[in-house]
Amino acid sequence: MELAPALQLHEVSKRFGARWALVRLSLTVRRGTALLLTGHNGSGKTTLLRVLATAVRPSAGKVEVLGVDAARDPESVRAQVGLLGHANYVYEDLSGLENLAVLARLLGAPASAGSEALERLGLSPKDDRPVRTYSAGMRRRLALARLFLKQPAVALLDEPFVELDPAGVSELEARIRELHAAGTTLVLATHHIEQGLQLCTDRLHLEQGRSIAIAA
Repeated sequence: MELAPALQLHEVSKRFGARWALVRLSLTVRRGTALLLTGHNGSGKTTLLRVLATAVRPSAGKVEVLGVDAARDPESVRAQVGLLGHANYVYEDLSGLENLAVLARLLGAPASAGSEALERLGLSPKDDRPVRTYSAGMRRRLALARLFLKQPAVALLDEPFVELDPAGVSELEARIRELHAAGTTLVLATHHIEQGLQLCTDRLHLEQGRSIAIAA
C-alpha cells in the first residue's frame, strides 16, 4: 500500500482581517522531499509553515500531514512535526541541558539525548547558566538542538540561519543534510536562495499567498 504524501494542501486559504496571507494554495510534498520555500516578506511563507504545524488554522481548505487531517487530529500532527520559527520556545530560567531534559522526558528519549543534541549544535552540556543569559546565537542553537532531539518526520524551518555566525551556519547546514538523509521531510523558508538550493531538491515560490512558477 502506497504511503500518503508527507504534506498535502487542498485549496488552502488564510485571512487575517481584510488581508489574505494564503490564497487557494494546493500542494503535494512527497515523503523525504527537501522543499525550499521562497518569496518576499509578506508573501505567506511564515503563515504557510504555521498552518502546516497547526499553530494557526486555515480560513478555508484542507491540510493533511502524513495522511492525517490536521483539523481533525492536530495532536497527532504535532507529534510528527517540528517547527523552528522566529520564537525559540525555551525556558528562560533553565540551562540549555535542563531545557532539553524536559523535552527528552516528554519524548521518552534517554537522559543522554539532551547532552548529545547540545554537543552536535556546538553548545556545552556543562554550561549551567540560565538561558536568559545566552547570546542570540546561542539561543538559536538551543532551539535547533530541541528540533534535532525530537527527530520529527517533518521539519519546518523558518529562516533557520538568522543570528548564527559563519561557523554556526556551516554546522546547521551539515545537520540539515543529516536530517534529510535520515528520511525527514524538510520545508525550508529562507531569503538566502542560493544557500537553500544547495540543501533542497524542490522549490515553491510564493507571491501574495499564491504559488508562482519559477523558471529553471
